[in-house]
Amino acid sequence: MGLSAEQLRASLDSLGAVEPAFAAGLARAGYPEPRIRDRGYATLLRTIIGQQVSVQAAQSIWNKVAAALGEIEDPAAVVAASDETLRGAGLSRQKIGYARSLADEVTSGRLDLAALPQDDEEAIAQLVRIKGIGRWSAEIYLLFAEGRPDIWPAGDLAVQIEIGRLLGHAERPSEKTIRALAEPWRPHRGAAAIFAWHHYKTDMEVI
Repeated sequence: MGLSAEQLRASLDSLGAVEPAFAAGLARAGYPEPRIRDRGYATLLRTIIGQQVSVQAAQSIWNKVAAALGEIEDPAAVVAASDETLRGAGLSRQKIGYARSLADEVTSGRLDLAALPQDDEEAIAQLVRIKGIGRWSAEIYLLFAEGRPDIWPAGDLAVQIEIGRLLGHAERPSEKTIRALAEPWRPHRGAAAIFAWHHYKTDMEVI
């Protein structure tokens, strides 16, 4: 499970104490709602299905795949399904490959989502072995599904934009710069990312 409301609030209060820009941002936008997903195979499969499509389209495809497989949360169902069945449910050839890669990693035992390494980088390394799961997707999973408090998705465009705004940068900072800027925020960088998305959304609503 992801960071709770209480954990987010405590982390953001700690960030506000070391970085005045967070305190000012909290005064403007308030505390974000928790972002929580279930831990395990189904969440990663949803991530794959949802790539490059709208939320509504992703849910429609998920429903069709669930109907076709019967037990969508069982990776063995993907292993057993034919490509024709998966294509008929709306998956592209590329996403079929990604879904099979995930299912194979789990059913073979090479990937145990109930016992990922405690070290964040080691956990990311295991997740990116799955075809279609890059570093960003792995980070989002660890932050939202496992509630790891110091995950820092520095490659996220909205995080870069909003951290730049919060800190008064004239231009969007690079991923390298964002990583360096966030070093003093350990071990609360996950809350910093969630707040950046929250503040970004607030900015968009104001505009």
